[in-house]
Amino acid sequence: MRANEHDALMFGRNLCLARQRRGLSGERLAERAGMSRDGVYKLEMGLRSPRLATILALAGGLGIDPCELLRGLRP
Repeated sequence: MRANEHDALMFGRNLCLARQRRGLSGERLAERAGMSRDGVYKLEMGLRSPRLATILALAGGLGIDPCELLRGLRP
């Protein structure tokens, strides 16, 4: 597995866990972050790598520090 694939999967796992811990649906998180539900789904599945603005929007929608979404990513 390439580094970017690992990072995309790890980010997706972190995102999904953070969303579930807060009791939010993917649709509700998408609304709060100003994104599409499909965009959130692709990130959670590791099909897309997020841009910095996306990480910040998701963290804001979840009410968490962006670092929580980046745990376990390779430097």
